[in-house]
Amino acid sequence: MNTDLEYEQTLSKHLKPLSGQPYRWQMTAVDAPFERANFDPPAPGPEEALVRVAGCGVCHTDISFWHHGVKIRHELPLTLGHEISGVVEDGPAHLKGKPVIIPAVLPCGECELCRSGRSNICRHQLMPGNDFHGGFASHIVVPHRFLCPVPEKALEQWSLPQLSVIADAVSTPYQVVEKSGLKPGDFAIVIGVGGVGLYGALIAKIKGATVLAIDIDDTKLEAVSARGIDAVLNSRGQDIPTLRKAVRGQAKALGAPAHGWNIFEISGTAAGQELAFNLMGIASTLSVVGFTMDKVNVRLSNLMAFDAQVIGTWGCRAELYPDVVDLVASGKLPVGEFVELFPLSTINEVFRNTLKHKYSKRSVLVPDELYTV
Repeated sequence: MNTDLEYEQTLSKHLKPLSGQPYRWQMTAVDAPFERANFDPPAPGPEEALVRVAGCGVCHTDISFWHHGVKIRHELPLTLGHEISGVVEDGPAHLKGKPVIIPAVLPCGECELCRSGRSNICRHQLMPGNDFHGGFASHIVVPHRFLCPVPEKALEQWSLPQLSVIADAVSTPYQVVEKSGLKPGDFAIVIGVGGVGLYGALIAKIKGATVLAIDIDDTKLEAVSARGIDAVLNSRGQDIPTLRKAVRGQAKALGAPAHGWNIFEISGTAAGQELAFNLMGIASTLSVVGFTMDKVNVRLSNLMAFDAQVIGTWGCRAELYPDVVDLVASGKLPVGEFVELFPLSTINEVFRNTLKHKYSKRSVLVPDELYTV
């Protein structure tokens, strides 16, 4: 157990003063190198907080903005990054000096969608690195209402930069597992187990499901298998009828239920989405998490014939973040094992390598003055 002094020392390294001005790395054009720029953070307003960034994860969405030209809502130049952890330097008294996770989607908390429990899709939401300057920086100013404090117990196990992945890679699959209604003893099929999918498979297992992981990469399948996932299947080069037969065989061998399967499509590929739809059977629930611009060919009448359902999901409700943090703090979800830290100044190299799929772990960029690995 950390002492109070050790806890303060853990936080102090994320609050030590900069040798120069606050800075951020900005996207100036599609596929162009990021450029460092100094800036003077504005004093936070009454509803805002100034956060000293500890770490910011590199997400597929960031790659989509930077390389694929997916439209952003803020004019360029823009600092990307929405998977952020840090320490509140200035803001409300109850948060000042506290380590926090910044939700990837910040809702207004007041509109009809927010009041009806759909705050993750709030039409007034603000997303760091899209609506305003994000986390690939030394500091960020954000609305403070939904900042999620990080308990000491979580920091006993993982560093604050490692915990940045809670903001998206962990919270997104947590919400979809909750939304799917997954129960202990259910059969869960997770398609695509890199990054978000890996955490999704582990969360489904923690929730008591029998879990089958499907991917085209043996390295990713080995990683989830080593963490106790019940079965894995490499789908590379196999057609849908063959895969459907293989999945039925796995379900039978595992003693899983024959009906009511929960299928989570997290690969974000047309092939993964077509496979997921075609694995649906009686009373199945298909949750679509991955995103692709590609169109898929499916027979929607299957939904009627099987009395099945398909649900979508966008991010995670800010109100669920304390539950996610508590799950991580419990030690059941080993977030840090699947994270690799890099100095923020290597952002151009990290983005290029991420685009080329050179990393097997989630990349987190840490401001250079805080980088100690």
